[in-house]
Amino acid sequence: MTPEIRFVFDDAELTAAPGQSIAAALIAAGRRSWRTTRVGGEPRGAFCGIGVCFDCLVMVNGRPNQRACLTEVQPGDRVELQEGTGREHLAR
Repeated sequence: MTPEIRFVFDDAELTAAPGQSIAAALIAAGRRSWRTTRVGGEPRGAFCGIGVCFDCLVMVNGRPNQRACLTEVQPGDRVELQEGTGREHLAR
């Protein structure tokens, strides 16, 4: 049996299979959205699943704009919901 990988999404500990993308792990855990749009705050999650649409952006270990559908879960990752562009700190 393959060991599970543990990671954190918005303070909840979740598990993933080795080699699984963040998007696949979040969907398997029942999470359907993990980003909000910068205008209107509408929820977004996986749409295309191949890295083209950028709807699945998340913050991973403090880095914004990581495509959840292309990013493989690593043990101990801290994944956070991304609000808007994930670069509000640059506007200050």
